Amino acid sequence: MRDILPTAEIQASVCRFVEWLERYGETSYDHQSFFASDLGRRAKALYYTRPALGTLAVAPMILCEAFLPGARRLFFKPQRFPIADAHYAMGFAFLSRALGAEEYYRRAVHFLEVLKATRCPGYRHYAWGYPFNWETRLGTIKEGTPLITTIPDVYEAFREVDDIDRDQKWLEIMHSIATHGIEDYDDRQTSSRASTCSYCPRDEGSCGVVNASAYRAFLLMRAAVDFSDDTCRQVAARNLNFVLESQNPDGSWYYSTDGERDFVDHFHTCFVLKALTKIEAIYDSAELTKAIERGVDYYVHHLFDEQDLPKPFSRRPRLTVYRRELYDCAECVNLAVLLRGRFPQLDQKLSKFLANLSRWQKPDGSFRSRQLLLGWDNVPMHRWAQSQFFRSLCFLLYCNMHGSNQPQALSSGQLEPANKG
Repeated sequence: MRDILPTAEIQASVCRFVEWLERYGETSYDHQSFFASDLGRRAKALYYTRPALGTLAVAPMILCEAFLPGARRLFFKPQRFPIADAHYAMGFAFLSRALGAEEYYRRAVHFLEVLKATRCPGYRHYAWGYPFNWETRLGTIKEGTPLITTIPDVYEAFREVDDIDRDQKWLEIMHSIATHGIEDYDDRQTSSRASTCSYCPRDEGSCGVVNASAYRAFLLMRAAVDFSDDTCRQVAARNLNFVLESQNPDGSWYYSTDGERDFVDHFHTCFVLKALTKIEAIYDSAELTKAIERGVDYYVHHLFDEQDLPKPFSRRPRLTVYRRELYDCAECVNLAVLLRGRFPQLDQKLSKFLANLSRWQKPDGSFRSRQLLLGWDNVPMHRWAQSQFFRSLCFLLYCNMHGSNQPQALSSGQLEPANKG
């Protein structure tokens, strides 16, 4: 399979980022820093309940986001984010395989140990969420509440390292995560063969989010294979059918089927397509394959701009104050590498973006977070999306060096110190 960007360039970019990460540390500000404080949450809640008055309340934050992104430090504190730790763990696992470097394997293990220590308190099984109170249209999701959109990424992180060292302790945690995924979330039937899952444990009101059901379908389908668990497979199949039945005639998916959040954006579309693609690899379904084909056709024709670069929305929920988003770029790379060689137009989009990679990497090695209407948001945020972009480049590097779209198990005896890679 032909490399889309020379492997040496990808490796050099990744290594610069690793050096930056070591200097910068593992906590950061976040996309939600403007709204994570009590004051910010109240302003956001007012926006949802009384839009006219709420618009005035959130205007200072939105203006800072658009023109003074560094002002985040005035609104909230740097934090550690489990979803970022999971992506860093996966990235370093891919890097250790690509370069046969023990140092990067140890870095992956470090992030897993951090995840073990930062699990949500008060839950029997391993679970993770956000470390801040998140104000949503449906109310406040308290910090430490598990999120089904975080759990599968953490499961994958433990699985990628388990594929390297076959340590039984990772397998036990994976089993605990899968048990949490099947036992602690509500399902609401949407048809005779389909159900949508809740976003948070025991919260039926949060059902209907399409990428949440796609994530859970993947987690449980993967666990069904890993642990020979038919119950996981049955629940996963119902969530999968909900995603398939929620696809619009044009191939797109709305964020939710609740009739209100009917926007179509870049990275949530990628989330859905990634989950379906990973399920397809372990679950034979012509209907699933057709949904992926229709989804990719919509994606390549509607979620890239006139320069063939990722754009945030094809159907907007509101006015946006930026032109391009690092998170969109990260998920574009992740999806395109998973499907590389299957959809020529998607391969071309990936090639076009990677040709612009140097614009996104700063001299210090970190990546720009957003291209604003004027200038850039250069505040590095691990969750949004330094870690995801690092993971995507490491995955691409691995695939370039091994000629595969899927990682293969590598024994720890095959690893070498990084400086010998």
